[in-house]
Formats: sequence, C-alpha cells, structure tokens
Amino acid sequence: MSARVVDLPVQPGMTMSSVRRQLAAALPDLGEDHLYDVQLVVTELVSNVLDHTSSSGHLRVRWDLDPCAVLVEVDDESAVEPVYGRSRLGEHRGRGIVVVDNVCREWGCRPRDEGGKTVFALVDCTG
Repeated sequence: MSARVVDLPVQPGMTMSSVRRQLAAALPDLGEDHLYDVQLVVTELVSNVLDHTSSSGHLRVRWDLDPCAVLVEVDDESAVEPVYGRSRLGEHRGRGIVVVDNVCREWGCRPRDEGGKTVFALVDCTG
C-alpha cells in the first residue's frame, strides 16, 4: 500500500518552515528521527530549485509502509543536474546533495519528457 502524502508547487517566496510543518502534519506516525530526515531532504531539494533555477517546480512525497520508505521527488524546468559538493553560490554552500546522499538509501536525477528534470531521494524508515 502506498499513499501520496504531499503534492505541492515549489514557488519563489515559499518558506521551508511551512513545508516542514506540512510534512509533519502529513506524516504524524513516521517517527521523529525519520521525519527529521525527510524534512532535511525536502528542504535541501526544494532549496536547490529555488536557489539554482529560474523557474518554479513541484514537490511530491510518498510514504510506502511495507517496507517503510519515503520517496521525495522534486521537479524543475532546468536540465542541469545537481552537483555533488560544489555550488556557484559560494564556498560555504553546496553541501546539500552531500547531506542528501548521507541520509538517503539512494538518490538521483532523471530527465522529464516535457523538459527539465526530477531529482529523487529515498529515505529508509525501517529501523
């Protein structure tokens, strides 16, 4: 069984605190540590859209119960893939994908048929 938990547009001006609150409301039984991991991944991937593209995007979060995993997907209109460990925004930035890589079972990027890309991350919540 799977359920789409969150499905919302990513737009300039949105606040990450609002997105994190929506995730907490949508995932009340996930467990504090796993919820924190999901919120961290969502914050990093959504921030990448807002910081590194000139367009808006779309966020989807799906919680699968058996086995327990949370899939985070963020679409945007840019074909440029995330860069591991580097940022054009300065030397104190660019660690978001490194964090995602350390928290997730897997992550990656795939092109969208209509242009742009989807960055995805799978957070394991089985333990």
